[in-house]
Amino acid sequence: MDSELKEGVDAPDNGSSLWFGGPEISAAGAAVVLDASIAPPLPAPIPAPASRGARRKGRIIAVGGGKGGVGKSLVTSSLGISLARHGRKVVVVDADLGGANLHTCLGLNSPERTLSDFINRRVARIEDVIAETGVANLGLISGAHDHLTASNMKYFQKTRLLSRISQVDADIILLDIGAGISFNIVDFFLLAEQGILVVIPEPSSIENAYRFLKMSFYRHLWRSLKASPARKVVEEAMDQKNQVGIRTPFDLLEAVERIDAASGRFLKEKALEFRPRLLVNQVRYPEDERLGHSMSAVCRKHLGIDIDSIGAVGFDESVWRANRKKRPFMLDFPDSAAGRSLEQVARAILYAKAPPAAAKEARAS
Repeated sequence: MDSELKEGVDAPDNGSSLWFGGPEISAAGAAVVLDASIAPPLPAPIPAPASRGARRKGRIIAVGGGKGGVGKSLVTSSLGISLARHGRKVVVVDADLGGANLHTCLGLNSPERTLSDFINRRVARIEDVIAETGVANLGLISGAHDHLTASNMKYFQKTRLLSRISQVDADIILLDIGAGISFNIVDFFLLAEQGILVVIPEPSSIENAYRFLKMSFYRHLWRSLKASPARKVVEEAMDQKNQVGIRTPFDLLEAVERIDAASGRFLKEKALEFRPRLLVNQVRYPEDERLGHSMSAVCRKHLGIDIDSIGAVGFDESVWRANRKKRPFMLDFPDSAAGRSLEQVARAILYAKAPPAAAKEARAS
């Protein structure tokens, strides 16, 4: 049962070294600055789906990063606006239960109703806390503000919240995940059909991103095993200082296979379902722009799965100017270099294929 692990507390600190024991990737320091006026050409517009009378079962996209200050909320709000402009019905959810600020990125005051009202049953349906944003097709579920209660949700509160979010009537549901690697945060990330990991070209962000990937990967495997006796091995592996000698995901898969060959084979299959995508934000140098591909290569080598780059967003003064005016960046500066890059990411989401049915069933369980 999920409550076998401590809920609502931070996962173990895995130390300062990279979690897989591989080569370190650090931020670039090149002298050549990217030309902020250059952005890739945009493909032809994507037609919106035909209108449907039935309730929609939306695709869930989670935007995380493991570290605060990397621009998760800016990315989430901008993608929400861009996707809504393509005719999709979009709901953005501020799943940062300790520091909700997604409404600010959308140029809104704090909504009257938030996730706190749903978690504490002051409203019956999660749809009752969806606020209008002023952007056609885009709704907002604002994060909880009484964070001492919300960030330490009981297990049944969390499962109810995750279940209701997945049932929101929308084409696309975007989750703005909080910082850190607590189980509550990781479970929001794992709820999604597609996870986007936002990093900036700074050592602390890169290190936290690897920690977040490791904990999310282990949690994904732990949830997949359910009643298997090998589940205890995954629990032990979540502590980097464990006494069984598991230091990397490869060590874990081998340890499980030694205990139960069938579970080992099963976990290797489940590992293929864990495919977050990397977005490098605040790029200043050419080497920074290539960071996503470098991290992907390291994860592929040491984790054994593909974690692709979904794009890079250059450092742009337009973002700062929009924030100063408390205006949505994507509304005021859609044709800026950063705006065009985020539009490319939105189109990559629209073009993405749905995961196999097995993966969807795993998330629902």
